[in-house]
Amino acid sequence: MIHITLPDGSKREFSGPVTVAEVAASIGTGLAKAALGGKVDGKLVDTSYAMSADAALAIVTAKDADGLELIRHSTAHLLACAVKELFPDAQVTIGPVIENGFFYDFSYKRPFTPEDLAAIERKMANLADKDEPVTRRVLPRDEAVEYFKGLGEHYKAEIIGSIPVGEDVSLYREGNFEDLCRGPHVPSTGKLKHFKLMKLAGAYWRGDHRNEMLQRIYGTAWATKDELQQHLTMLEEAEKRDHRKLGRELDLFHIDDHAPGLVFWHPKGWTVWQGVEQYMRQVYRDNGYQEVKGPQLLDKSLWEKTGHWDKYRENMFTTESEKRDYALKPMNCPGHILIFKQGIKSYRDLPLRYGEFGQCHRNEATGGLHGIMRVRGFTQDDGHIFCTEDQILDECVNYTALLQKVYADFGFKNIIYKVATRPEKRIGSDESWDKAEFAVMEALRRSGCEFEVSPGEGAFYGPKIEYTLKDAIGRQWQCGTMQVDFFMTERLDAEYVGEDSARHRPVMLHRAIVGSLERFIGILIEEHAGALPTWLAPVQVAVLNITDAQAEYCREITKSLQNQGLRVDLDLRNEKITYKIREHSMQKLPYILVVGDKEKAAGAVAVRARGNLDLGVMSLEAFAQKISADIASK
Repeated sequence: MIHITLPDGSKREFSGPVTVAEVAASIGTGLAKAALGGKVDGKLVDTSYAMSADAALAIVTAKDADGLELIRHSTAHLLACAVKELFPDAQVTIGPVIENGFFYDFSYKRPFTPEDLAAIERKMANLADKDEPVTRRVLPRDEAVEYFKGLGEHYKAEIIGSIPVGEDVSLYREGNFEDLCRGPHVPSTGKLKHFKLMKLAGAYWRGDHRNEMLQRIYGTAWATKDELQQHLTMLEEAEKRDHRKLGRELDLFHIDDHAPGLVFWHPKGWTVWQGVEQYMRQVYRDNGYQEVKGPQLLDKSLWEKTGHWDKYRENMFTTESEKRDYALKPMNCPGHILIFKQGIKSYRDLPLRYGEFGQCHRNEATGGLHGIMRVRGFTQDDGHIFCTEDQILDECVNYTALLQKVYADFGFKNIIYKVATRPEKRIGSDESWDKAEFAVMEALRRSGCEFEVSPGEGAFYGPKIEYTLKDAIGRQWQCGTMQVDFFMTERLDAEYVGEDSARHRPVMLHRAIVGSLERFIGILIEEHAGALPTWLAPVQVAVLNITDAQAEYCREITKSLQNQGLRVDLDLRNEKITYKIREHSMQKLPYILVVGDKEKAAGAVAVRARGNLDLGVMSLEAFAQKISADIASK
């Protein structure tokens, strides 16, 4: 007899081997119909998977995260099936699941068009309506190679040829289409109802620019119609908020082919930058940080000592001078250790907090660059705290509270906390890693923060807390970090004199709140849809005259507000006032002051707030008090 244990602890008994589908049917017809797969002893499998020994089983449906993974994986195969039916000469390559969807890469003699995409999506719907079974079979590696060569699928044959000799491979069939895949898949195409093809892109075979450029089709798939519609609505909203589009419209910055992955900041954009930097500089001053500045170029030998040369070499820009090799720094921590080492440090000096707006460079792949969100040159609000083991917890707790305040001032209150633990490739002893991992988890517990654990995703020198923002439309952005490092100071021979007069290694806490200023400003632009809060807006007020008769009064108003530290745009152009109001409104200014003869005679201004709100006529003093309160409240 075979005993199957279900998630609620109940058991079912069967006289012989039993499939996931059969177990689901024994529980009820509703579950049998909803079943997409199963988890047998923690492993995700098809509903056709047979258990021949006692096992723990969870039936996977569309309500489960694993169920959504199955839907997306299977929809990628449905896409490939549709392409082969419409374009028999196309060759299929790979089609993985990605965040919120999937893609599949194809080799075809001409570029696919938007019209092709629409036809493929219609064919996918037709195939789903047929509710054809998805079946699995296994072939020896060499036999599978010959099989796909015979189909003219040379990319598939190449993939299988890279599998070790003697291994078997699994194939999945739906209708006339059969594909190489580990699986698992949904039991039939009828389970795939809520999908949409999103876009076309190019992709090199196996990610190597020396290989053929393939055509990539992206799609999204969901468990329900409502979830699909919510996602599409979110994408529409995200497109409106795209920082690249708003950067152009608001004249903030641009990216140029002469400097790929680097940002040209325009006056308005640099004003925003300075607002963020000066705010963070005040945070440094108010919280015991000493601001420092390290060089851009550092000798290769330093990066070898820290371990970055082995772990990070491919992402570093290097140069040579007088037969010495240098690297543009991809991070600031080694430089801060060298500063710490200057002069004798005592335990009384600890914790010692250094902060730097350090410019870093990383050789990101061209395909990974994305506006100012992912660049090759960026500046971090980078800080490092040198402390004793006994001080780690207090520093981490205080840092989390500080980060929460900073994020709230920028308009973010929804923070997700994750702890990334030791990776397989790391430096240092397990004992030290145990201490470091306990410290970051206990610090979050003491801060009252619930957190997730991301096993194996820590840095090679220490575990870290990742602070992730959730924006206005539900997207997540990982910005802040706190990393506990027992090892880097040892590698660079940093030490302090303890209370016992002996030499000790300080613990190094790597921390950043906003992270890359470029990326954070991109997030801010998208969070606020370009309508930055008054304290951060590049232009806070526009002063508009109706006729030339008010020009001199408008100049006086502008000068008065500028003397109060406000950023003011004076518009005396000979244009209709409705045109000027509309133009400045499109620039998403917080306030527009309109001045006609009545306002001039009364020594007042007519105030319009962002969102086309008419606040009426008020004295200049009253307006100054209002905007000052707005700025102070952040």
